[in-house]
Amino acid sequence: MSRRRFPGLHPDAYTADTDRKAMEALQKVPLLPQVVQKFHEIGWDRWMYCYNMATAVRCGPRQFGRLYGIMRECCEVLDLPEPELYVSNNPFPNAFAGGVERPYVTVRSSMIDSLTDEELFHLVGHELGHIKSGHMLYHSIASVLIPLLDALGRRTLGVTDVVGMALVLAFLEWSRQAELSADRAGLLCSQDFTLSATANLKLCAGSTRMNDEASVEAFLDQSRAYQDVSGLDSVGKALVFFLYGMRSTHPMPVHRTKELERWFLGGGYQRVLDGQYPRTPG
Repeated sequence: MSRRRFPGLHPDAYTADTDRKAMEALQKVPLLPQVVQKFHEIGWDRWMYCYNMATAVRCGPRQFGRLYGIMRECCEVLDLPEPELYVSNNPFPNAFAGGVERPYVTVRSSMIDSLTDEELFHLVGHELGHIKSGHMLYHSIASVLIPLLDALGRRTLGVTDVVGMALVLAFLEWSRQAELSADRAGLLCSQDFTLSATANLKLCAGSTRMNDEASVEAFLDQSRAYQDVSGLDSVGKALVFFLYGMRSTHPMPVHRTKELERWFLGGGYQRVLDGQYPRTPG
């Protein structure tokens, strides 16, 4: 498959409005500058980088060359310098991007087993979207936010620590919305909505011996039904978010798939494909 390249692509080309608004809200929380400063003082970014390097295999032309080639092509599509790429042994399918000073992407072995090479373009593109959008600082802070607040001497889980809890909730909300932007970057790399939706389906259902019976169309119907619920079902949906979703760093899988479909059908994807996108100066 010959993929389009998007020279000079600016992150605004695929950033969700909800991501942008959540970031603005996060940056207004008074405690944020202190947390960012403490993150740099403690050197958590270096620790996390060293831990990842010590527990995963770094990819390159002579190590998992096929996966490395997928990442290289995704970087060309998004016009992004190559980060480091790793594979880790983990039975729970997932991938993540990390590293503020030295960005990297780590793909779990079970994720490689679950997805085809073409579907991996969406997964890798998603993680590269985080890096290109400059999410790494806040993503890294979010992953160690509670210890950082403890390091500042605040009772992070106490009901009286309103500012600390406000920061936690703001981080979680931004993290969920940032995933929607990264999904769009994944679609720009897969350049096939069905492939991207199938990757989300497999991330949600996992990999089983019945993979051949999975239907992306049925999954999309499910995501539309979830989005359009009314009456008592809408109350249940709100309760699910309050009890589980609000404390999660990722949106519900069916919700994020529906949001990606909304961007695709709304013409945002096609505009980028046609070269109608904001470009980075210079």
